[in-house]
Amino acid sequence: MFARVKKAGRYEYLQIVENRREDKKSVQRVIATVGRMDQLQARGEIETLIRSLSRFSEKVLLVLSGKRDIVEASAKKIGPVLIFERLWKGLGINRIIRRLLHNRKFTFDVERAVFLAVLHRLFTSGSDRFCDKWHRDYIINGVEDLSLHHLYRAMAFLGEEIEDQLDCTPFSPRCTKDVVEKDLFSQRRNLFSGLDLVFFDTTSIYFKGEGGERIGRRGHSKDHRPDLNQMIVGVVLD
Repeated sequence: MFARVKKAGRYEYLQIVENRREDKKSVQRVIATVGRMDQLQARGEIETLIRSLSRFSEKVLLVLSGKRDIVEASAKKIGPVLIFERLWKGLGINRIIRRLLHNRKFTFDVERAVFLAVLHRLFTSGSDRFCDKWHRDYIINGVEDLSLHHLYRAMAFLGEEIEDQLDCTPFSPRCTKDVVEKDLFSQRRNLFSGLDLVFFDTTSIYFKGEGGERIGRRGHSKDHRPDLNQMIVGVVLD
């Protein structure tokens, strides 16, 4: 069933109509003529009828307001944030970052900006510009006043080179991020912790030419070159 407006002469009438199938054809039947539209609107009886019918609906939420042309509703997600926030604090990452920020005169909450960037990369990934739009659909404590340039500055903070460059590589100087990782490892280890192998970063690359029996097969390519052979490259530290 549905409602329609039927014009007859100078007036329009509100009707309740039923659709049904008869001999493979769709036939409409008027269940009731509620009344003239101008009179129903003047007395506010349409809103009364809608409000009355809504009591019998289990699937439809009707939002009635004084504005006939605008009905607004919004929803935000909280699940991923609640889980990752607990892991973030349980591992002590927030304390490590805030310690490194001691005596730094940032005018925004850098720890919250780093948390937001990491959360975004875990669940969606993409640029900081996309992250600035993505987080508006979530309830995240402490990020309400953050904008795109705050995310840029937080990432720059993590990438700052530090004075201690012991064991650094020629192409990758040690930075604040390395200090965070070292402190995180140190505070989680105990007297019986062991370290045999650390697998650090893997990626796929494509190459031209013939591949071997086990290396160089074709498949899903992050470089969008499924026509070329690929291999997985990893850096292993002992």
